[in-house]
Formats: sequence, structure tokens, C-alpha cells
Amino acid sequence: MSANHALGLEVSGLRVSFDGFVAVADTSFRVAPGESFGIVGESGSGKSTVLRAICGLAPRESGTVQLVGGDENPAPGSKAFRRRVQMVFQDPYGSLHPRQTVDRLLAEPLAIHGIRDAETRIERALDEVGLGTGFRFRYPHQLSGGQRQRIAIARALILEPQVLLLDEPTSALDASVQAEVLNLLEDLRRRRNLTFIMVSHDLAVVTHLCERLMVMQRGQTVELLASSDLAARRVADPYTLSLMQASSGFQRKEAVV
Repeated sequence: MSANHALGLEVSGLRVSFDGFVAVADTSFRVAPGESFGIVGESGSGKSTVLRAICGLAPRESGTVQLVGGDENPAPGSKAFRRRVQMVFQDPYGSLHPRQTVDRLLAEPLAIHGIRDAETRIERALDEVGLGTGFRFRYPHQLSGGQRQRIAIARALILEPQVLLLDEPTSALDASVQAEVLNLLEDLRRRRNLTFIMVSHDLAVVTHLCERLMVMQRGQTVELLASSDLAARRVADPYTLSLMQASSGFQRKEAVV
């Protein structure tokens, strides 16, 4: 797959509530084209809800979501938006239909968007995530957790989006497999000029992959900072410091590709 023209994303005044409970309160941030941006916080902080609101899976009570750097601004949840913005979910066991082969899982988004060169794209997508064409006609239960997440990544990338939303993409995997998938994602971002927005509760994972990050607590933004500042403990809020202390073995390392 060829490199994309990068697009960024701007979220302004985002507010999401469910039956009166405010899950995200007036959150704003901007991700530059080609940047990798992280959102961190404890469980229930609203970070995954932000991603779901971006792609139209959670209702926005107020606020705007728009692409940056392109000529068009399709509405979140629209077909045109999903062509440019795709999501990789946390659970590789739950995000793949158990009764569909890998071939069908990868062909479905192409059919929905009317893309005809399915054969070529499926083979190329499998190759890009480090799996051969021998995986095409396997079912999810015949794959390991890491292989399933690679298939989920291939499915997200097969439409050649410019923005990838990553919702805890390695938290359900063993530690050794986590590193492999993170390095794969970083390699794909560089080669395909992708913009990443990644949610995680693990500061080490976010700083491995992201250049900047937003810290959330109870639906609100605590602070925005560079990953290098986090690594050097240049943080302004006590909550961010408590997250650092809770993240055992936290340190920033360069990705090995």
C-alpha cells in the first residue's frame, strides 16, 4: 500500500453523556497530520468514549470533530469519514466475527465502499501485517491473539485511511506479543504516513508510540504534554504524577522496527 496524504484531526468542545452521566466534558485537542497522539487515564476516565465519539459510535451532545489538512470535512460516522478514519478495538477476540474467514473479514469493508480490487488489496494487507496469504481462509478461532489483532489492523488499513484510532490495541495480548504489535504499528505509521490517536491506561505503551498525549480524569482533560516531558517527569498535575507512579517499569524507549 502506498503512503497517504496525511490528514490530522481536531476535536473542539466535545461533550458526551449517557442518561445524564457526563462521560466526556468539553474536551478539545488537535492532532497534526502524521502525528501520533495518546490519550491516557484510569478506567472510566472517558478516553475510549472520545474515540467512539470521533468515529460516530458514541453520541455527541455538543462539540465538533473535523479532519485537518484536506479539502473535505465529512461528518463523523458517515461513509466518507470512515473511509478516512478507521478504528482498531481493544479485544481481538470480540472484534472479529467468529463465523467469517479472514478473507471475508477483509473483503467486507471493500464491498461496503465499492472498491473492486479486493484480491490485490487482501493479499497486500496480509503481507503488510506480517501474515501470508495462507491465513486468508482461516477462522478467528484458528489464530493466536497476536494474529487476530494483526488481522484487525489489516482490516482497518485495507481502505487506506489517513487516521487510525487505536483503543487499547495491545492490552489483551501477552507482553512479548504487545511489543511485536506496537513495533508493527509504528512501522506502518512511518511507511504509510498515518495519523494515530491511541488510547491506553499504560503510560509506557503510549510513550513508546506517541509524541504527545492528553491525560484524562472523570471525563475531563487534566493536561496536555509531550511524551518527552512525561519521561523527564515534567508534569504539572498531581494526577499525572500518580499515573506515572502506578505504571510500574515506566520508561520511554525508542521503537525497534
